[in-house]
Amino acid sequence: MIAKSLMIFGAVLFVIGLIIFILPKVPWVGRLPGDIHFRGKNYRFDFPIATSIILSILLSILLTIILNIIAFFRK
Repeated sequence: MIAKSLMIFGAVLFVIGLIIFILPKVPWVGRLPGDIHFRGKNYRFDFPIATSIILSILLSILLTIILNIIAFFRK
């Protein structure tokens, strides 16, 4: 039981690391219409609200698919 949990935890960490590694290379992340950007003389403020909403929707869909697959194989 512990070994299985550790393998799942490791796989989840791997996927999160892969996402963090790939996201900066995607050209539209943080540059969608609706993202807020302020640049002053000595400061910069970025609030990617549209990007956050889209990523939240995509991650919710992905999590739902993963949980359905897990529930299917637990039967």
